[in-house]
Amino acid sequence: MTTRYAKILLTLALAAFAFMVTFNNVTDYGSNFAFVRHVLSMDSTFPDNTAMYRAITTPALWHAAYWLIIFGEGLTAVLLAYGALALWRARNSDTASFARAKKWVVGGASAGLLVWFVGFMVVGGEWFLMWQSPTWNGQEPAFKFYMTLLGVLIFVNQADNEPA
Repeated sequence: MTTRYAKILLTLALAAFAFMVTFNNVTDYGSNFAFVRHVLSMDSTFPDNTAMYRAITTPALWHAAYWLIIFGEGLTAVLLAYGALALWRARNSDTASFARAKKWVVGGASAGLLVWFVGFMVVGGEWFLMWQSPTWNGQEPAFKFYMTLLGVLIFVNQADNEPA
């Protein structure tokens, strides 16, 4: 049972993290909006780089991209919170029932990986060359987030024994 409780608690911790990120982005919209604006406009990448044609300089698109990020973070929080609840409800069940409850954790972790790996590393980091910016580079924090998600996802999906 200790392992099942650990899976529940770690899932809940991820849900709390994703909730706080979402909450902060909504309640302090301007701080991270500036980040999105600078990354998408590519205004702090290497001077005269030949990929500037990728830059987005339309404020409405900056806001749309930011709300898409916030939506992804919120979806991550909701799915992981529901995943923790589903695991909690199945904690005393047989192995197959507990395994079925994991689908919500898989969904939540996958949503988070889409936000922080695809969004920040693939799109922001490589398409918009965020890695070139000395100020507006969120790759290191994103790496920490998606590796934590991945680690918990792997742990949660380890086989379980029948409850004692």
